Amino acid sequence: MTESTVTSKRRRGRPRGRELAPVALAALRLLLGDERERPELRRRDLLIEHLHAIQDAHGHLSMVELRALAAYMNLPMAAIYETATFYAHFDVVHDGEAPPPEVTVRVCDSLSCQLAGAEALRERLAAGLDPEAVRVVRAPCMGRCDSAPVVEVGHHHVLYATPEGVEAVVDTGHTHPEAILWQRLADYRATGGYALLTRCRAGEVGVEALLDGLERAGLRGLGGAGFPTFRKWQAVRAEPAPRYAVINADEGEPGTFKDRVYLEREPHRFLEGALVSAWAVEASALYIYLRDEYPGLRRVLAEAIAELEAACLVAPGFVVLRRGAGAYICGEESALIESLEGKPGKPRHRPPFVAQRGLFDRPTLVNNVETVYWIPLIHEKGADWFASQGRHGRKGLRSFSVSGRVKRPGVHLAPAGITLAELLEEYCGGMAEGHRLVGYLPGGASGGILPAGKADLPLDFDTLQEHGCFIGSAAIIVLSDRDDLRAVAANLLAFFADESCGQCTPCRVGTEKMLTLLERDEWDVEALERLARVMMDASICGLGQAAPNPVLSLLRDFRGELEAQNLIVKG
Repeated sequence: MTESTVTSKRRRGRPRGRELAPVALAALRLLLGDERERPELRRRDLLIEHLHAIQDAHGHLSMVELRALAAYMNLPMAAIYETATFYAHFDVVHDGEAPPPEVTVRVCDSLSCQLAGAEALRERLAAGLDPEAVRVVRAPCMGRCDSAPVVEVGHHHVLYATPEGVEAVVDTGHTHPEAILWQRLADYRATGGYALLTRCRAGEVGVEALLDGLERAGLRGLGGAGFPTFRKWQAVRAEPAPRYAVINADEGEPGTFKDRVYLEREPHRFLEGALVSAWAVEASALYIYLRDEYPGLRRVLAEAIAELEAACLVAPGFVVLRRGAGAYICGEESALIESLEGKPGKPRHRPPFVAQRGLFDRPTLVNNVETVYWIPLIHEKGADWFASQGRHGRKGLRSFSVSGRVKRPGVHLAPAGITLAELLEEYCGGMAEGHRLVGYLPGGASGGILPAGKADLPLDFDTLQEHGCFIGSAAIIVLSDRDDLRAVAANLLAFFADESCGQCTPCRVGTEKMLTLLERDEWDVEALERLARVMMDASICGLGQAAPNPVLSLLRDFRGELEAQNLIVKG
């Protein structure tokens, strides 16, 4: 028998790869709990939560810790590594590599922050801060576009950031989330809060009556798709139990921050609407998927849920708060479900739809934060009250997240169907001083770009499609004559290229190829349009399908402006 055969026999039955460090596994049990005594800690859907715990404790994820986590959860190392490296907020440090500096400074590079000078700010911070102690990186939208430019130091957000302001925060070590003043349970109940939930549970309000009210109000999904809420509930109710309810609080669309504002002001109104939706579909549990860019809100929601449990308004553990990890694609509902299950957030092929086979392969209702936020108010004030708020033949209210070249950016609650011209004049104080309207994004990065000549279009679902755009989550970014449209297009395509999950070739390769074409001195219209058609026809999900919209909009409506900015448009 040869020496190699003996060695092979000795290794048989042992896991391939580097060996587990027993001390690392022991440390992991101290951090997460002992999985031998609590087997539920091994559930796959807890993987991302465990990764967050390790990242928070050590500032990074070493390969030693990932191997220990694989043993802890009895999962293949490949599954642990694939998930950890998929999400932007996990720092995987390979063997022999140095960990990142203790402090990370993230400079938002979304369009609103770019317009406010984020790139120059990042360059000054990179040059002025000690790279041995502080890491300066670009980061996608942080949901604070009305306070651009925005910088996150650790978990603390610096609004209207300047180099001096950021450096002062770094020097003081103030890296924890900012304090949020929010409406507590007692105050919410004093104004009639949770009356609807109580009446539903007591049988005083039936599901059919509730569905009828939502239909008459015209409430639609306010996360972007605009699907009628009552129909989604009906579809889930028609499927066999057990069912789940999920709230998508992962508003990652550049320019969108309305959900954050509502959660910061009235988390219990949101929670009541969410619990009513869970009651309506007889859900076994309610999951809230919150984007990791909102660390202060995570604490608010955790405390609000604890208040509900202490008041016996909800059973302990019924509401499950889960944390995203920095992936825009998880705003897509099936990718969100994958992430909730502890996997990389890659969209699923459909059918089946998540209403049929969603979380844990069971029928699942997925609603946006703002959608359920309106449910208690619609019941209190009546469906007709909500439906009567629209303009230009539209129904309801819309929460417009407005940023860019306006005097008063912010979340403006306005009638559905309001035009941009009306929104600017009545709510935003007009254009910023010295700026002239050239165009606007009606639905964030993916909604396309409309010219100033179309500022009188009603802003709502179904009103913009014939112009090659859509309202999505109503994220309005206003552009002026001082803005470089070529830079705008490159910013948006760079975002999509960075955020593509990579699952399908048309999106993975198409976004990168389109960005390359945009960076040339001449824009080849035929090549751009041909590539756009492939991406729109063949991408699995909305990211790849919508990514070409800004470019197609510029080619359609902004030829003169592009040529005035010395860009040659050929074709």
